[in-house]
Amino acid sequence: MAGQQFQYDDSGNTFFYFLTSFVGLIVIPATYYLWPRDQNAEHLRLKSLRRVHGRCLWYRLRLMKSQQSFVPTLKKAALLFGWAVFLLLAYKVSKLDREYQEYNPYEVLNLDPGASLSEIKKQYRVLSLKYHPDKGGNEATFMRIAKAYAALTNEQSRQNWEIYGNPDGPGATSFGIALPAWIVDQKNSMLVLLVYGLAFMVILPVVVGTWWYRSIRYSGDQILINTTQLFMHFMYKTPNMNMKRLAMVLTAAFEFDPRSNKEATIRPTDNIEVPQLIRELGNINVKKKEPPFCYPYSLKARVLVLAHLARMEVSEELEEDQRFVVRKSPALLQEMINVGCQLTMMANSRGGFHAPRLVTIENCMKLTQMIVQGLQESKSPLLQLPHFEEEHLRYCISKKYKVRSLQDLVSLKDSDRRSMLRFLGEEKYDEVLSVLGSFPHITMDTILQVLDDEDSNNITAGSIVTVTVILTRKRMAEVFEKEQESSPCLTEEAATTEETQGDSSKTKTKVWQNKSKGAKKTAKSKKKKLTKKKAPPAPAKTKQANGNVAENEVVAAAAAATATAAVVKEDEDELSDKGSESDEGEANKDSPSERDEDSDKQSDTEVDEIAGDDEEEWEALQQSIQRRERALLETKSKVTHPVYSLYFPEEKQEWWWLYIADRRDQTLVSMPYHVCTLKDTEEVELKFPAPSKTGNYQYSVILRSDSYLGLDQIKPLKLEVHEAKAMLDNHPQWDIPDTEEEDEEQEDSDGIEESEDDDEDND
Repeated sequence: MAGQQFQYDDSGNTFFYFLTSFVGLIVIPATYYLWPRDQNAEHLRLKSLRRVHGRCLWYRLRLMKSQQSFVPTLKKAALLFGWAVFLLLAYKVSKLDREYQEYNPYEVLNLDPGASLSEIKKQYRVLSLKYHPDKGGNEATFMRIAKAYAALTNEQSRQNWEIYGNPDGPGATSFGIALPAWIVDQKNSMLVLLVYGLAFMVILPVVVGTWWYRSIRYSGDQILINTTQLFMHFMYKTPNMNMKRLAMVLTAAFEFDPRSNKEATIRPTDNIEVPQLIRELGNINVKKKEPPFCYPYSLKARVLVLAHLARMEVSEELEEDQRFVVRKSPALLQEMINVGCQLTMMANSRGGFHAPRLVTIENCMKLTQMIVQGLQESKSPLLQLPHFEEEHLRYCISKKYKVRSLQDLVSLKDSDRRSMLRFLGEEKYDEVLSVLGSFPHITMDTILQVLDDEDSNNITAGSIVTVTVILTRKRMAEVFEKEQESSPCLTEEAATTEETQGDSSKTKTKVWQNKSKGAKKTAKSKKKKLTKKKAPPAPAKTKQANGNVAENEVVAAAAAATATAAVVKEDEDELSDKGSESDEGEANKDSPSERDEDSDKQSDTEVDEIAGDDEEEWEALQQSIQRRERALLETKSKVTHPVYSLYFPEEKQEWWWLYIADRRDQTLVSMPYHVCTLKDTEEVELKFPAPSKTGNYQYSVILRSDSYLGLDQIKPLKLEVHEAKAMLDNHPQWDIPDTEEEDEEQEDSDGIEESEDDDEDND
């Protein structure tokens, strides 16, 4: 049996193959993932956003970073160097000679393939005289010639050569190792062992251990686990948390502690600048000794957040720290919302403690809006716009305009808006309009149903209710352009006439509604109600008139009353005649079989209608299931629309919170869903269990922005809960016979009963 041989690369040629493959496996993926994207595309994107977002802090920082950054150049240089090494190695490999050559006895004897036996012998004699050792030739060359001659003349040797490629038969399998031979040389053994030990016993464990101990400190959202536990402790301790307490808990996060996060810093100048900011801000609970609120890092972060909300100027060193704190705050507040939802679910399932109040979770959402826009809670949403200052608000809140929100500003006519904002120049006014037009306007449609149920519109106690919310985003510019087109300028007289017409139409609709309700009743009861309603006005008129007032009015009233009574009597006669005719028609029917046929036809039509409704509901259910499956498989980008924020240091996308709440009891009905993919339209399903008691419930579907103030929406949701149907213990479809004999017996018994019924009918 052939053996095996392992050979190291003495010449170093095989090692180049290994090195070329190794460099290629690194360079090709690194180029795909690390090559800087087209800088022109980023510049074009920023240029397109300049008209609206040119004054935003994040926009100015992004421009400075793109101009001063050398990272893309270094990446390109490193990747180009890697490609140069790879191409050089590939060129070196292409020039290497092939070491392995297939054995060919004809080439050894300098003969053409297929030479005859006489030619082989003749050539062998010639070469033997030339290379034989006794004639002064080379022994090794003569051995090769003899081996080639034997391979072509000896039958066994020729067969071995044709099968194994070697006249001597199968040889040992040779494996070449693509490493230089000096690596296994005894002289270099200590050096190689040292390198292996350093790589696999020091560097690799350190890298893996660093990654592991760093990763276990963070949650899936890259929030420190200690911070999450801190939030859970304080939300459990204080279920009803106001805005001031919430800011204290937020700034106590371990992300701002230099011992837990290397990005956070404590500077020597903080002992001078932070107390100065505290004096300017006023009361911020500095003397509170509760840890960790009294720690220096927490106090500094709290002061920087409050200074950001007050739009106060700070020094350059503190400004860098302030940007770090503000940039981290939205993610931390989202973690607080998640913690509040977890505590709410635990309280609903287990009980034993109070869940966080709805106001606490909504304050987290409001604080996120405030931090993104750099505004305090009591400030006007109009200050989100450029060139708006506190002193300008008096023009908006005047008696003439009464503009207190962004929606009020949008709904104004263009002439009124321009006159109100007369303190702005033309360029500033155009900029304000362009910024206002870029703000989002969301329309929210809700569909309430119970999926996977026979009657999806019937909500029973304890059932799982699904509220499908369809969100449609438009720009504010589209909204007030449509309003201006649909509502042209009118004079005061036209407006008053339209109002009167609107009032009359309203009254008409009310009368029509009353008629439709009355139509369900008999004409007799209608006329009785009319007589009862018309009788009282007659004495009212006599009371309002003076003492000399007209007996004519009384007479007229009496005449009207008698006329109505006569009409009622005639109607009653007509109804009685119609009733008698209908009774006669029913009595004149031929037989009970005709009535049975009519009832069968009605039942058939009802069955067809129910079947059609069931098919429509089934198709709708299948479509909704397919939509949900596609949504699960489809990964949408979280890049929606950039937020206009004058003081936020990082580009932020428009995201929203959507949830259902009971504002009367201040509780969450469904957990807040973070809508991160709303570009144009988005469909979201909110599920919650229906109350266990029957009755009418008033909930609210709430949509809150995590970026803008004053754009939240609340839509009422009425829920009518019915009693659940009782479970049937013995349903006919569950009575399944066990054997065929029982089936036959049951059929025989049914046939006997039918024959007996027929006999009774014949009798």
